[in-house]
Amino acid sequence: MASQQEKPGPSHRGGSPSRSPSAGTRMMGQKRGGRKGSPVPRASPSLAEARRRGRAKKLSQVSEQDLVTNLQDLDLEAESAVPSGTGLVLDERMGGFHCSWDESFPERPERLQAVQEQLARDGLLERCVHIEARPATPQELQLVHSQEYIELMASTPQMTESELRTLSDTYDSVYLHPNSFPCALLATGALLRLVDALMVGEIRNGLALVRPPGHHAQRENMNGYCMFNNVAIAARYAQEKHHVSRILIVDWDVHHGQGIQFIFEQDPSVLYFSVHRYEQGRFWPHLKASDWRATGSGKGQGYTVNVPWNQVGMRDGDYISSFLHVLLPIALEFQPQMVLVAAGFDAMLGDPKGEMAATPGGFAHLTHLLMSLARGKLILCLEGGYNLCSLALGVSATLQTLLGDPCPMLATPCVPCPSALASLSCTLAAHRPFWKVIQRFQSAPEDKEKDHREVSLGPPPNLEALGKPLEQALPLPLNRTGLVYDERMMEHFNMWDSHHPERPERIAQIAQHHTELGLSPRCLPLPARSATDDELLSCHSEEYIDRVRATSGLKPRDLHREGESYNSIYISPHSFSCARLAAGAACSLVEAILAREVQNGLAIVRPPGHHAERDAACGFCFFNSVAVAARHAQEVAGRALRILIVDWDIHHGNGTQHIFEEDPSVLYVSLHRYDHGAFFPVAEDGASSCVGQGQGEGFNVNVAWNGPRIGDPDYLTAMHHIVMPIAYEFNPELVLVSAGFDAARGDPLGGCLVSPEGYAHMTHLLMGLAGGHIALVLEGGYNLTSISESMAACTRTLLGDPPPSLPWLRPPLPGAFLSLAEVAQTHRKYWQSLRLTAVKTRRKQRRPHWSWLRWRAPWGTSFLKRALQRHWPQD
Repeated sequence: MASQQEKPGPSHRGGSPSRSPSAGTRMMGQKRGGRKGSPVPRASPSLAEARRRGRAKKLSQVSEQDLVTNLQDLDLEAESAVPSGTGLVLDERMGGFHCSWDESFPERPERLQAVQEQLARDGLLERCVHIEARPATPQELQLVHSQEYIELMASTPQMTESELRTLSDTYDSVYLHPNSFPCALLATGALLRLVDALMVGEIRNGLALVRPPGHHAQRENMNGYCMFNNVAIAARYAQEKHHVSRILIVDWDVHHGQGIQFIFEQDPSVLYFSVHRYEQGRFWPHLKASDWRATGSGKGQGYTVNVPWNQVGMRDGDYISSFLHVLLPIALEFQPQMVLVAAGFDAMLGDPKGEMAATPGGFAHLTHLLMSLARGKLILCLEGGYNLCSLALGVSATLQTLLGDPCPMLATPCVPCPSALASLSCTLAAHRPFWKVIQRFQSAPEDKEKDHREVSLGPPPNLEALGKPLEQALPLPLNRTGLVYDERMMEHFNMWDSHHPERPERIAQIAQHHTELGLSPRCLPLPARSATDDELLSCHSEEYIDRVRATSGLKPRDLHREGESYNSIYISPHSFSCARLAAGAACSLVEAILAREVQNGLAIVRPPGHHAERDAACGFCFFNSVAVAARHAQEVAGRALRILIVDWDIHHGNGTQHIFEEDPSVLYVSLHRYDHGAFFPVAEDGASSCVGQGQGEGFNVNVAWNGPRIGDPDYLTAMHHIVMPIAYEFNPELVLVSAGFDAARGDPLGGCLVSPEGYAHMTHLLMGLAGGHIALVLEGGYNLTSISESMAACTRTLLGDPPPSLPWLRPPLPGAFLSLAEVAQTHRKYWQSLRLTAVKTRRKQRRPHWSWLRWRAPWGTSFLKRALQRHWPQD
């Protein structure tokens, strides 16, 4: 699909936007006006020659590194097999040092031993690809550290205990042992082995269980138990040896990794994100550089992102919110080619250093969110963590996620506390000048409304209960993804218009494309069945069901007349049976998921369903398949199962909204084109102000786009800032997706630009919810190529393949930002996770270059430059 992607805009690094609309994006019944260009004055030969020479000179200056970078960004073989396997480095030799003068020192050998025993109990060691550790070489250490510092550390094995203690006292929070240096070499080298294995395709992702930790170590300074900065060296190594040009480093250790920050603070090729305990500078390492105001310097300005926690007891909801609101939007604009994690577990509940309340499941979710980046090229490297029980459980949970297991359901809703929201608001404000994806995102002023719905989390679980959800988890289904498809649903067709967009070839093309790509054999085929009357009655009236049933015996003239009595409906003799089959197929898929036959699945069905009302067909839809499946799931469970329905069809699912608008057990979120009420179904029900009724108030969320050409940046921004925060707060037990693909690029009805890669990323985000129990049910989508490739991208993601790289993303459209601001303002009273506040900061900008003065003002350049330098002094 590379040929169909929108080119990067000039606001990003190079390129110019494509100005010609993609074929097939014109909406039916509308004409796109063509803009006549103004006449271009004929250039003189001398000017034309100068331009030609300038272009030639520019081209000649393209370096080999630029070519390598461009080639790395190309996704030439999207359908090729992706690397599999999780690499694990665990070497007992790294337990060979300890503090000789303080046996209770928290950084001790038992840390690795406890982790190894937990991984063995959980049966994870045999599931990994074991990578042998090696010592790092002096040349590799010099990628970050000075030669003098390396030589000093190399001399420590020959020192006496008294000399080691004296040298240790010259640093902050450090001890030295005769084996500290060889173990530190092994820790760094182990991580470099994982980098090599990842970059040559031997593994998909990896985990380095090493000590001593590294993220506090500086160029020529030990600090905070750290000798060599393992993650920083690995980043430089990946750049030098494997030509990786953009690296994201995520540091979730409870202590700020100031060593990594200082090393890369002027480097725009490395984006450093740290979420850590700060307490207004009272917590170690007591640095102003750990605050949100520190954003990097020079060319690296904006590439340091700090989220400082200013109180203890921060929970999963706080950490997950920092990823959704801050990290993921910025990371997708940065487009990393590798992700390295400084994975400390001292923010876990029970850790004596961190005093936080994150759980193993919370770290599993953080890991899952990162796996969508860089085509899954992700390595975690152990840093801190000093409660042996919580450390071991945290490592085990993250490793299970790396291996492809679903994230566990969290015990409590993920709700960020007010202190966390304040920190996130400050970080967003500090970085708005640097990242276009958040520049126009509007946080509301702090309000003092009393009618906000509050969520009570209760006290955090005790340490003994911390591991019970993981230990008591049911075994995973043998089959990951179920597939429901029955070609009998092709018997519904328009007898009067063979070119009608809702035609039988839609599902046939999708099924064929799945077979061609080898996706169908990877899925468990599930039988389709007709929905029973009782199942249909859960959402539709008996009179309406009988009316549709009666069409089976009507003559063509009567069928046409009956279809005309509804909005945008045609009826054939087999419409009733096909609609029952579509709804029953969705129920069959839900049954398989709840019975743990499969973890997730998709239903390739037609006719679609989300427009169908309780007593009326509408918009090609007869029975509301997803709504019927949701009610069936609750019936099977025997209780009001919490169900999230995400509807990304370009048209608002009016039928689904009306069926559940008074039901707080079903959260309905629709992302659709609205055009101020002028887009189908042409009703005010799709407005963001429609939030549900009665007990269901707040459980209906409409993200209403008011124009065409909405694409990946807009949808992903909505997912990060609206959909996922609300979904985590709702904490669903099942996720159903009304998966229409008429927002895809090339669709004749939608006029939008979502790519298959964009749908894959949205699917991956939703897979973190409900223990991975998610079902995609086909709705609309009327370009056969677009729907086939888009649904195939979703299926790959359901099967566990990492989402493909996105093309360079333009900023979200201004109109999209306005729509999202309306939703956030409307729903902040119901959902605490949306209560970010506006923060006034001193505005920073990346400093301008003076080259534009050479041609805009060839005279008076010195005067203008001096005037501008008063405002933007150069380094």
